Amino acid sequence: MPATTTKKVLLAAPRGYCAGVDRAVIAVEKALELHGSPIYVRKEIVHNKYVVETLTERGAIFVDETDEVPEGARVVFSAHGVSPAVRESADSRNLLTIDATCPLVTKVHKEAVRFAKSDQTILLIGHTGHEEVEGTAGEAPEHTIVVNSPDDVDDIVVPDPDNVVWLSQTTLSVDETMETVRRLRERFPNLQDPPSDDICYATQNRQVAVKKIAPQADLVIVVGSANSSNSVRLVEVALQSGANASYRIDRAAELEEEWFEGVETVGVTSGASVPEILVRDVLDALSARGYETVEEVRTATEDLMFSLPREIRADLKAKEAAGRA
Repeated sequence: MPATTTKKVLLAAPRGYCAGVDRAVIAVEKALELHGSPIYVRKEIVHNKYVVETLTERGAIFVDETDEVPEGARVVFSAHGVSPAVRESADSRNLLTIDATCPLVTKVHKEAVRFAKSDQTILLIGHTGHEEVEGTAGEAPEHTIVVNSPDDVDDIVVPDPDNVVWLSQTTLSVDETMETVRRLRERFPNLQDPPSDDICYATQNRQVAVKKIAPQADLVIVVGSANSSNSVRLVEVALQSGANASYRIDRAAELEEEWFEGVETVGVTSGASVPEILVRDVLDALSARGYETVEEVRTATEDLMFSLPREIRADLKAKEAAGRA
């Protein structure tokens, strides 16, 4: 008799697109429908290779800075947000801007502005060079110190240790951020908290789901791009939570045969900027390797939706009005 297989997949839920990513991608798609190609996008609209490639094929042109956009052209700001200096640069070139910044990132920007007005030092927990951190720090550069990890805490120097507040990048590891905050509070006992948690609901939910499947998995596959902070964090969380191994891939073709030696249970998840089609491709590739049983492990249900950027809503309204005229 053939040996019975116990190979299976534990599929994390929630996974993939969050509300902010969905809104940003649709904003570019709608801009292309309304105005035609080209539509310029500053930086990657979201950190996912497939999404950027797909939008490029439809006529989007991705640039690093606004000075690469022709005067008077239309440009979309990515979901990660931009600093006031970027907005001023766009205005100086008479660019027609569409702001696809995630509303949860905008919330952090507003907090930074408010704390700076109170002359507080902002300890911004995040990764130097990440677009979101550059945008948030750009709201109050003279009041902001970026804290990359708990190990940075001992070297921080502030003007007034009793007038300090922390904020964070929205896509960090919840556990590492809380460890950084703990270390900060040891140094600055009067450290003030933000009015609400800055790490976004989707980042937290995806990490909780991975924590649930990791102890049961020999291997956890995270679908997401290398520059996607929340995807990279999912690999770290999987390993810290008990997975024997974990790898990040952009797409199914990157799966390596040696990863599956002796592996019976594979966990699968995806970062918040990953379309579901890429996960389905991975599941098909796993099925071809004998992992045909798929069990979804759900730890939360997400129903949050954000309205489209106001510029897109205004253009859609104008088009409707013209159609009725």
